[in-house]
Amino acid sequence: MDVIAIMPESDRVSEMNLNKYNQIYQEISSDISGGKYKKDDVLPSEHRLVETFDVSRETVRKALNLLQENGFIQKMKGKGSVVIYNPSMDFTVSHLTSFKEIQQLKTKQYSTAVVELKRYPAEQFPKVMVALDLAPEDKVWQLIRQRKYEGKTHIVDMDYFTVDMMPGLSIQVAEDSIYEYIEKKLGLTIAYSHKEITFDAMTEHEIELFDHNDLSYVATVRSVVHLNDARPFQYNISKHLASEFKFVDFSRRFHGD
Repeated sequence: MDVIAIMPESDRVSEMNLNKYNQIYQEISSDISGGKYKKDDVLPSEHRLVETFDVSRETVRKALNLLQENGFIQKMKGKGSVVIYNPSMDFTVSHLTSFKEIQQLKTKQYSTAVVELKRYPAEQFPKVMVALDLAPEDKVWQLIRQRKYEGKTHIVDMDYFTVDMMPGLSIQVAEDSIYEYIEKKLGLTIAYSHKEITFDAMTEHEIELFDHNDLSYVATVRSVVHLNDARPFQYNISKHLASEFKFVDFSRRFHGD
């Protein structure tokens, strides 16, 4: 006979509250990143947020605490939640954001040129095969794109995606936004990534892609991106001109427990 485990009512309520304050965090952080709330603006009061989202004050406070921990706001006594996020930063590696989304916040506009979009057996790229947990015979897309400004290549993105997940990937999608395609067309949720930054000598192929003959080093950001069910689906190698690369992050010192 099958045994059905029933979650206690208190646990279900706790899980709902957890989901709710994360939803509030996501919505407000998106509003801040998108410019609805600008630096030095004050967010609506806790009372107003309670009414807007129809949740408890405790849930609102958890969402605000998360916003503060991640560098979006600073809670100030007598003033409220003040926006401290500055969207004028250059290409940031500390957030999981698509190139198209970053472009929408920039006055310096880049164009995208697709150099290659081909399928290969995963065994041709051992690091990708391990990172995406693939078998040697599994197929991966290799996508190479140049990000150009005033006719010169400033960034080269090399991406590897699982073909099983995105059999319909096209040049048109690659020129627009793959993340938008994944989330809106495929209905999947991109959740998190692990990144590392190194400075590397350019290969002959990279020198050709960058068309900058006077530079010999690039800043390389490697990342493995996961869906919300923890499945890895993308291995990205983003090469930036070392002379233009700037790492931007937010750090907060915690006091007490």
